[in-house]
Amino acid sequence: MLVEPILDSMPAIRRGGRGHPLRRLIKLHADKGYDIPRVRRYLRRRGITARIARIGRDSSTRLGRHRWVVERTLGWLLSYKRLALRYDRTAATITALARLAVTLICARRLPTN
Repeated sequence: MLVEPILDSMPAIRRGGRGHPLRRLIKLHADKGYDIPRVRRYLRRRGITARIARIGRDSSTRLGRHRWVVERTLGWLLSYKRLALRYDRTAATITALARLAVTLICARRLPTN
């Protein structure tokens, strides 16, 4: 599972208003693929509230509105062929291409007034 390295590498989350930036993630939404005791222990140690659908008990549909945002964003990113096929294997190249794709996506979403 890549949950630990991803969450450990995340910078501080900044709010839009006054005050200090948040220092950590507060809540994590995940589907049944992350219903593993190791992941739950890790999140508990970090003080993160987990909303993970339990295998065999819960329906993943409760997480649908949050999951849709992630799925949509990944769809936007993977519409760029270089990112979808990953010809380049170095992390620096993939990171640069992902940043370029995010910049282009955001630029296209700006109003044209």
